[in-house]
Amino acid sequence: MTTYYIACDLGAESGRVIEGTLNNGKLLLSEVHRFQNQPIKDKESLYWDIPQLFQETLLGLRKIAEREEPVASVSCDSWGVDYMLFEADGALITPTYHYRDPRSQAGMKEVLSKVPWETIYAETGIQKMPINTLFQLGAEKLKRTGNAQHLLSVADGFNYLLSGAARFEVSMASTTQLYNPISKGWSDKLLLALRLPHRLFPRIVPSGTVLGPMRSDIAQQAGLENVQVIASCSHDTSAAIAGLPAAGQDWAFLSSGTWSLMGVETPEPVINETSRQLNFTNEIGYGHSVRLLKNIAGLWLVQECRRHWAEKEQDLDYDVMTHLAASAPPFESLINPDDPRFLEPGDMPARIQAFCKETGQSVPRKPGPIIRCILESLALLYRKTLREIEKVTGRKIERLHLVGGGAKNSLLNHFTANALQIPVIIGPTEATAAGNVLVQAIALGHVASLEQARKIVQDSFNMEIIQPHAAAWSAASDRLEKLFGTG
Repeated sequence: MTTYYIACDLGAESGRVIEGTLNNGKLLLSEVHRFQNQPIKDKESLYWDIPQLFQETLLGLRKIAEREEPVASVSCDSWGVDYMLFEADGALITPTYHYRDPRSQAGMKEVLSKVPWETIYAETGIQKMPINTLFQLGAEKLKRTGNAQHLLSVADGFNYLLSGAARFEVSMASTTQLYNPISKGWSDKLLLALRLPHRLFPRIVPSGTVLGPMRSDIAQQAGLENVQVIASCSHDTSAAIAGLPAAGQDWAFLSSGTWSLMGVETPEPVINETSRQLNFTNEIGYGHSVRLLKNIAGLWLVQECRRHWAEKEQDLDYDVMTHLAASAPPFESLINPDDPRFLEPGDMPARIQAFCKETGQSVPRKPGPIIRCILESLALLYRKTLREIEKVTGRKIERLHLVGGGAKNSLLNHFTANALQIPVIIGPTEATAAGNVLVQAIALGHVASLEQARKIVQDSFNMEIIQPHAAAWSAASDRLEKLFGTG
């Protein structure tokens, strides 16, 4: 029997509507519609064009409807931390702020003036980052929250627009820094301390919750019938980890994209002095598993370099930039990708050059050396993070599963294997969509368990395995430690 599902995957750079076809234990994914996600810059503010994103999502649904296939369900996943505010009648309160909006820094100071960082971490197990929902809310205006009936993540907000059911899926709730993974609910202590009204925070539901049928008006616009809306794994990383062909406990994962998320699965949260000092985060996965991870710098640096060069009439695509980087000399200059100067949009090449100059290194001038500097530095940051994971968990990691849009960057993948000195398993490239679809299938009783879902992934996709080489990476790591304390 063939069953059809729809995964709406909303990324910080682009969105996609993907049809998943499940037949005889094999999953086929077909990208039906892709669209850009360009934030709007208004003076000092940065926010998302949510109405446009939703219209693009509906366009993708209409394209699938034209295929006249009996779709069983649909679910949206997205990046974390950002949120949408809705009035009681379902109207969106604009703007929906971007996590890189400068207000987050002020919000962080405001929150920490009311609640000690140690208390926040003990309550949530989430690492300290100014982009977190908690700190964004610290900068919110009372007028906006006073008029709002619901606060929802981007993915949960889209599921709400599709179904009319306002629910916060647990994997996404856990990223807000307002969820307590021990009590498995919203942190009353933090809501009270920050005077955040309980009505704003909808009921938290498990991954794979059927929200109900698609709203009749939306179904009519999309041309779809009898389609269920499911809160699959709303957080894209949670969906990606559900879509890994992984088994045992000696593996780690790296979700490579605009951000890098690196970690392991554990049965219980790890919240202690060591995990707090090392800035580890505890996010919830399918079946209330825990993703112990770090949210660290990613290909945002490359994306910003490309954007800056395009504005200067030097529009290089990613393949060209990677080729130029591969041709550049190795280890000429290194940066700390997590340095705060690299967080906000701007002239990223100039910031990288300034960092190298300040640290007495060779200053890269052309695109090739600049991109190589970024990619080598990212790989060394992954090495540092993996060593910290082993320290916190007491596990020896023997292999790395690498997924996300960054999995297409072969040069970075090889750098990563060499830096970590363990095999790196690439893919599936569409792990997020695969996990989204398969959790939908579990929710509808079409797949028995996560273990069966992961077996389907293993049987459906070809995975590349990169073996480590190049011992020179150990010396580069030592050099980075001496320069920046990040080795």
